Formats: sequence, structure tokens, C-alpha cells
Amino acid sequence: MTEKILEIKGLTKEYRMGQVIVHALRGADFSIYEGEFVVILGPSGSGKSTILNICGGIDIPTGGQVLYRGTDISSYKPKQLTQYRRTAVGFVFQFYNLIQNLTAFENISLSAELSGSPIPPAQLLEQVGLDGRGGHFPSQLSGGEQQRIAIARAIAKNPDLLLCDEPTGALDFSTGVSVLRVLRDFNTEYKKTVAVITHNAGIADMADRVLQVRDGLIESVTVNEHPLPPEEVSW
Repeated sequence: MTEKILEIKGLTKEYRMGQVIVHALRGADFSIYEGEFVVILGPSGSGKSTILNICGGIDIPTGGQVLYRGTDISSYKPKQLTQYRRTAVGFVFQFYNLIQNLTAFENISLSAELSGSPIPPAQLLEQVGLDGRGGHFPSQLSGGEQQRIAIARAIAKNPDLLLCDEPTGALDFSTGVSVLRVLRDFNTEYKKTVAVITHNAGIADMADRVLQVRDGLIESVTVNEHPLPPEEVSW
């Protein structure tokens, strides 16, 4: 096994809703390794999106540690977390979140400007199969095209870790597969770590490892000896 890029120890997260305390995470322990494609799988409400938000520095835990390359980011001050999100992590969400008054190329370029070692936006447009669509605005693109632009934007700053929350959730099967291909290509071509959070068990077949989340805990960890290419997964 390669070096750990993230190590999670005893992670807890509690939310207060009036007089009720909701335990989203109950002491989760797991690691994510350099260069792997990992799927974090679980039903709605299991805590998997909370894991992504905390690992990405969007949220802070109630307890436990989040070690990024050995440094505990859970103790970071807001400015340090901003720098971590800016340089180390890329995010892909279910609903694209593109800036509507910027073209596809401009959306990607905006992210590239945050990095000291960006991947050229024109190169990324070609890699996601949209080199002829860079001048189009999000409203002129299909859902699958918007998601591919969102992925290109996330990886333009050349992050160590790409965190994806239900990236195919709003897409039909064939479009979803094309999006998964872009994610796998980023993982293999750039030797980067990709973590996909999903409730879709079919996507787990393409992962190097699968972390099963249930009731705020990591229920099991499965290693895929022979991950399938995206074109062979089904759901």
C-alpha cells in the first residue's frame, strides 16, 4: 500500500436541531491512500457526505482527527482551512455549481488561477471531450457537459485529492459513465487520489477500494483486485 494522503481517527460529528442532537458520525476510522480511486458507499443519511465535507475542510468535526499527509487539519484555523481547500483539494458536486455568467473556459480558468502549478484549461477541455464548447455558457450545455466542465474546473488547480459527492446522481446512465471515465482518467493519467461518495453500489465495481458507511461508522473496507473500467459498470 502506498503512502496515506488522509488518515481519519475517531471522527465524530454532531448537529443540534433544537433540543435534539443528531450524531452524523460516531467515531469513524479509515485511511485514503496516495493515487487510489476509492468509493465511499452508503445510503442517504449514513454520514458519507459529512465525511466528504470534513475531509475537504468545508466542515469541522466534533471530535477525532483528520490527518492530511500527517498534519491534523481538524485543528486548523479558518485561514489555514481556506489555504488547504484552495491548494490541496478539488470538489465535484451533484449539481455542478458553475458560474452562470462565465463561459466553460472561464469557469475552468478561474480555478486554474488559484494554483501555482495548474493544468492548462485548454488541455482539460480537450481531455473531457469539450474542446469545441469552451466558449459556451453553462445554460448552453447539457447536464453531462456541465458536469464534465465542473470536473475540469476542480482538477485545473492540480489538487492532490479530488472529492466527488454523488457526481452521477443527476445524470442518466450513459452520461454518468462518461463522467466516471473522466474521473478515472484523472486518477490514472495524473496519479492523483480520487474519492467518490455515492449511494450507487454499481460504481463501487470500478474502485480500488470500497468503504461502506452505515450509521456514522465505516462498516467494512473491501479491496477490488480487478476494478472494472467505467464502461463495464452497471446500475
